[in-house]
Amino acid sequence: MTRGVGSRTASGGVASGGVVIRTATAADLPAMAEIYNDAVRHTLATFDVDPQPPTLFAERVASRRPGDHVVVAEEDGRVLGMAYAATYRPRPAYDGTRETSVYLDADAHGRGIGRALYDELFRRVDADGIHTCLAVIAQPNPASEALHAAVGFERVGLLREVGRKFDRWVDTAWWQRVR
Repeated sequence: MTRGVGSRTASGGVASGGVVIRTATAADLPAMAEIYNDAVRHTLATFDVDPQPPTLFAERVASRRPGDHVVVAEEDGRVLGMAYAATYRPRPAYDGTRETSVYLDADAHGRGIGRALYDELFRRVDADGIHTCLAVIAQPNPASEALHAAVGFERVGLLREVGRKFDRWVDTAWWQRVR
């Protein structure tokens, strides 16, 4: 069942049928790493091939730079997913651009949580005046492509055989959302 975004909570998060979308904190880093490392081990969603430590997302969570945000979906005290907008490239001309990504716990797929995470993330990114968001999607991934299209991204390019994971070459599609 897909759950729509509900009302804003007192803490600033967005409630979605028992799921709260809120700003990530340092206390969330172990759960975020667990979700990410499941993707490392079992999917093409990341080109990391070795599990990463909980500190992987620490700088992103700590960043106070306008446009940099990390949000998590929480239900009954358990983090089910995360989405972030991070610096695309460290040059001043790219200050209005962010690279975005979303990762979900295996139990959270198909519940509308990825959409809820992205809706809140883009509300914050847009409020900061960010002009362009980019996403890189390993191929094939029709579910991720559908999510990105649903939140306003369009496919703008394909890089052929740029990553190697699970003993095969993998293409990546570039997606762009311009405000």
